[in-house]
Amino acid sequence: MTDAPGAEPTGDTADDPALTPSRRDAAAARRGQPEGSVRADGGDFSSQVRAARTEFESQVAHARAEFDQANERLKERTGRDLIVAIGISLAIGAVLVASLIFFKWGFVLFALGASTLGIFELARALQTTGRRVDLVPQLVAGTMLVAAGLFLASWLHWIALFLAVAFVIVWRLIAQMVANDGRTYAGVLGDVLIAGFVQLYVPFLASLCVLLLRQEGGEWWVLAFIIVVVASDTGAYSAGLAFGRHPMAPKISPKKTWEGFAGAAAAALVTGVLVALFMLGLPWWCGLILGALILVTATAGDLGESMVKRDLGIKDMSSWLPGHGGVLDRLDSILPSVAAALALFYLLSPLAAS
Repeated sequence: MTDAPGAEPTGDTADDPALTPSRRDAAAARRGQPEGSVRADGGDFSSQVRAARTEFESQVAHARAEFDQANERLKERTGRDLIVAIGISLAIGAVLVASLIFFKWGFVLFALGASTLGIFELARALQTTGRRVDLVPQLVAGTMLVAAGLFLASWLHWIALFLAVAFVIVWRLIAQMVANDGRTYAGVLGDVLIAGFVQLYVPFLASLCVLLLRQEGGEWWVLAFIIVVVASDTGAYSAGLAFGRHPMAPKISPKKTWEGFAGAAAAALVTGVLVALFMLGLPWWCGLILGALILVTATAGDLGESMVKRDLGIKDMSSWLPGHGGVLDRLDSILPSVAAALALFYLLSPLAAS
């Protein structure tokens, strides 16, 4: 039955959705409810949601600001974008591990690509200092040398090395004779020595890695020594960043410290024991030998490349890998360690069968 005009709402009329907001508030007031309470409940909930969202966004912004500040401090201290460097390292590591575990011959392409890029970087860096480096012959000889590690017997591999070095040296001498530009004897001799050095430093050591890969269970040895090298580098970086106070070789690499070397030693020895026991099937003491020898070669390789860059007056070999520099800047510890790993394979692998 319809209420008479001017009559007060009765029963649940105050909650009737057909009423206008003003009439609903009036009805609520007559029932003893605070005016505007019906709208306030929904409004309070929306306000709480907005406040929670604002607080969450504020916390995210604050955390991001703190993260950016910490990252900037690390960049100032190390000269690297650590976050980008870690991301690239993980990506490269995933490809490397997958190639070794699931299709070990795919690692040959990895080694060939690294060798090619390394030759290109080193040749370009040397050319900026006035050295005559023939890039195309270097790349051809380097490719053939890496292929020799895959297809030739060990003794023929050494012949391939001799031929590769002879090829780039003879090419450089002939090119100098054709140029006939009055270059000094010392300059020509330096160019010849550098031509041979490029082949020995990059493709030859990369070919030793391929030669190790060819051996029975060689993929595990390649993976093992790379893991030890990475652990050594990580230990040196972490300990040096946290505790580094005493420079190790200030004239070669000012940021390397003895505290960092101690961290590298601890990481290399522990990792060496672990990979020996669980990956190579060797006694634990073989892991100590592996870790100690890789520690020495990795440190020497790192310092050696730093000395070359300091002599060339550059910080990085290139900028192809953000946060890292160039390919050779990542291979500086790995390349010399290949020779140590191959020697240890011949010496220690018979113990795995006993």
